[in-house]
Amino acid sequence: MHQFTIGIEEEYQIIDVESRDLVSHVSKIIEGGKAVLSENLKHEMHESMIEMETGICQNIQEAKAELTNLRRHLINIAHEQGLRVSGGGTHPFSHWSDNNITQGERYVKIVDDMGDVARENLIFGLHVHIGIPNREEGVRIQNVMRYFLPHVYALSTNSPFWIGRYTGFKSYRQEVFVKFPRTGIPSYFNSLAEFDSYVDLLVKTGTIDNAKKIWWDLRVHPFYPTIEFRICDMPLRIDETVCLAAIMQSLVAKIYKLHQQNLSFRSYRRLLLNENKWRASKSGIEAHLIDFGKEESVPYPHLLKELLEFIDDVVDDLGCREEVEYAWKILENGTGADRQLQIFKETGDLTKVVDYMISETEYGITHGETAS
Repeated sequence: MHQFTIGIEEEYQIIDVESRDLVSHVSKIIEGGKAVLSENLKHEMHESMIEMETGICQNIQEAKAELTNLRRHLINIAHEQGLRVSGGGTHPFSHWSDNNITQGERYVKIVDDMGDVARENLIFGLHVHIGIPNREEGVRIQNVMRYFLPHVYALSTNSPFWIGRYTGFKSYRQEVFVKFPRTGIPSYFNSLAEFDSYVDLLVKTGTIDNAKKIWWDLRVHPFYPTIEFRICDMPLRIDETVCLAAIMQSLVAKIYKLHQQNLSFRSYRRLLLNENKWRASKSGIEAHLIDFGKEESVPYPHLLKELLEFIDDVVDDLGCREEVEYAWKILENGTGADRQLQIFKETGDLTKVVDYMISETEYGITHGETAS
């Protein structure tokens, strides 16, 4: 069986200890972490965000061990600098206009091109790369995987607040990001050649300078032999990130297995898939998603059960059954958004919500410990 390697990128909020607001101190954390994390930490567009990425992991246990070790280091460094870091797809009350843009050439150009659309994009996501046999197969997997994106996304919903308001969404992050061009669920491509000609046209006409400016929810990566999931909000607990990555890996492996057996999966139009994405964004795991085969709305837990049954014959080969089945825990405890909303309901205080987000990000990781 092809080795479906895993690489994970998490975008963390950098938070002031006193105000619980976002603070533009990414340079402090990168400077503080350069001895142990120089390969794993990166600037993002806003200085109040830091991206942490794993190397290429052979299986989900390796990914979890590396993520845990990296997160422990990151939390320690933040504490040493008098800061905190947190998961979450948006900050509950910080205003984008108060957050500095990173002064790198790439980010300055994006802001020049997009103005306030770029400046407003103060959102935090989880990106997962799964290794694929080749790019041609990657496009075929991408076509099928589009159907499952809302199902995976619902489990990750973790951004109910935006600039001090409850938005009425479980994931408002996607509603902010949709202002960017070339976002959302990708179109169906008949072949790699058709996909490449689309990219070539955009480059040739000066629309983009390279394919990394295509910010779809899922994309065959322009430079690595991976398919990259970009739809999810940044979770709080490590176990949530690991669960999502395990489900993604299993779906890629299952779709590839079907293709090897000359079996396929019915394709649905992006217009229909977007209806399910909207429902997932609005209501998360409390959504009713459309079952296009039955032509009816179905409660999310039923569709999760079907999804886990669909991948059941590959999870043991991949060694990720326990991590995949954590999805039931998410269903039981609520997503990050559900739990944030519960804290707000109890306290009416968004700073208490931030306290909770920080504590959940540190859950299972005692910041006093030193990592190996």
